[in-house]
Amino acid sequence: MGKKGKKEKKGRGAEKTAAKMEKKVSKRSRKEEEDLEALIAHFQTLDAKRTQTVEIPCSPPSPRLNASLSVHPEKDELILFGGEYFNGQKTFLYNELYVYNIRKDTWTKVDIPSPPPRRCAHQAVVVPQGGGQLWVFGGEFASPNGEQFYHYKDLWVLHLATKTWEQVKSTGGPSGRSGHRMVAWKRQLILFGGFHESTRDYIYYNDVYAFNLDTFTWSTLSPSGTGPTPRSGCQMSVTPQGGIVVYGGYSKQRVKKDVDKGTRHSDMFLLKPEDGREDKWVWTRMNPSGVKPTPRSGFSVAMAPNHQTLFFGGVCDEEEEESLSGEFFNDLYFYDATRNRWFEGQLKGPKSEKKKRRRGRKEEPEGGSKPACGGAGTQGPVQVVKEVVAEDGTVVTIKQVLTAPGSVGQPRSEDEDSLEEAGSPAPGPCPRSNAMLAVKHGMLYVYGGMFEAGDRQVTLSDLHCLDLHRMEAWKALVEMDPGEPGSLVPPCPGARAHGRVSCPWKASPASCPEAACADTSRLCSCLHGQIDGEQDPVVERGAHPGHVCPLSRVLTGAAALAAQDTGASAAPSTACLFVDGRPSRALRPWI
Repeated sequence: MGKKGKKEKKGRGAEKTAAKMEKKVSKRSRKEEEDLEALIAHFQTLDAKRTQTVEIPCSPPSPRLNASLSVHPEKDELILFGGEYFNGQKTFLYNELYVYNIRKDTWTKVDIPSPPPRRCAHQAVVVPQGGGQLWVFGGEFASPNGEQFYHYKDLWVLHLATKTWEQVKSTGGPSGRSGHRMVAWKRQLILFGGFHESTRDYIYYNDVYAFNLDTFTWSTLSPSGTGPTPRSGCQMSVTPQGGIVVYGGYSKQRVKKDVDKGTRHSDMFLLKPEDGREDKWVWTRMNPSGVKPTPRSGFSVAMAPNHQTLFFGGVCDEEEEESLSGEFFNDLYFYDATRNRWFEGQLKGPKSEKKKRRRGRKEEPEGGSKPACGGAGTQGPVQVVKEVVAEDGTVVTIKQVLTAPGSVGQPRSEDEDSLEEAGSPAPGPCPRSNAMLAVKHGMLYVYGGMFEAGDRQVTLSDLHCLDLHRMEAWKALVEMDPGEPGSLVPPCPGARAHGRVSCPWKASPASCPEAACADTSRLCSCLHGQIDGEQDPVVERGAHPGHVCPLSRVLTGAAALAAQDTGASAAPSTACLFVDGRPSRALRPWI
């Protein structure tokens, strides 16, 4: 048998193996899906009680990841849908819809009747027809303990002009999956890859589907050539020449019982119509030049100006048989499809006021104006420290070392000397994976994501933007707030006294009630909350008998939270919330 025959036989064998695995996964997952379908149906019953669309101005969304962030095709708005959040004990799934107004810097929660079921790791694509449409396919729902998964295979469209959801039912579409990728190509949606997982088995896909936006029909594409191996979490983008680039991704395989080995893919492929025919496609492997990202998974993508594709963040996991650790990134890379070339995105740093004075404002006295964004003219490395809280309630410190342009081991030209007061770039998003990206009017927006410190997972809810034309400095639109609802920070103004976390009101000292108590060193040493249903809790301790507790609302909420976890009612309690200077385990999320 010749080489060609052996290759074809090997290919048929791989197809048979994949078919057997899919059948095995489908059989084992069916019972799990039946259990989760009942829970999904319960949530849909609650959603069905909505009878009209309600738009509610609100604060920024709570922490989440694996949501979708899309750009409105006609308005200066970003659309956030779905996502998940794990608080250390429980997994929460969302089907909420938020709209961020870019010009007004405001958030609105839009409650629409009959929305898609709660999900994460789906795909959302915006198309301009009909006043704008947001198409959503697939994704997954997880049980509260995060051990069972239901993979959707439904297709929904949000009509942006009328603010109505519609489920589009069409046969011949992809099987249930998450981690797939989908892009708009002409008047079609092109979908690739993804995975399906049950408790004990999983399968990765490398199939390609097309959904026609005119006929509302699915078709399976069978491209010629050698394409990507099965994977999820890759990135797809459309080139100016009408091709579709698929880059990277992740897959895993079983090496022995209960032990899997993951693979970070760093290859790139081009999918394009063959001979200009839209019913016949071909795969081509690409070898771009330039400086490409280090191998990673969990990176995010958006289309940048000048037909370039932008990649941000991600994680490089170091896997051993029984452990997993990772290095997280917050770097930027661009891929130029017209030149088939990678290059790294470098920030220039903010321009200084001193440079402007040297060009014609010498009449101003030196030091008469404030430096530009980024602070004083530090040329050495600057360390920025942020504190966020993991899902188990522990505090994780993020340290970023920022370096001014041209400041490390580089000879400085006369032009660089004139920028000596430019300072370091403003702190941007901390290293993370699974962030949500969007680009509007040449501005890049990065929202949320997650990172890990040891075995602790931290879900983020900050929002940053960067002018891709200037490439000077990041701007924080929503800061990481360790005291925000849901962040599980012990809401105690004397927290420093018992050494667990810094004051949650650190960002706004004027709001910190620490000054209300003279004995801050003992504020948390023995705090008894008396809740009588009408009066605020009272601090009962020798130093301040009868002192009204500045944390009354927080303690009331904490009591309700603890009651919710145990299933009991939030009855008045005089139990000590702190033992030996540490929160009682009755308030589990704080520990």
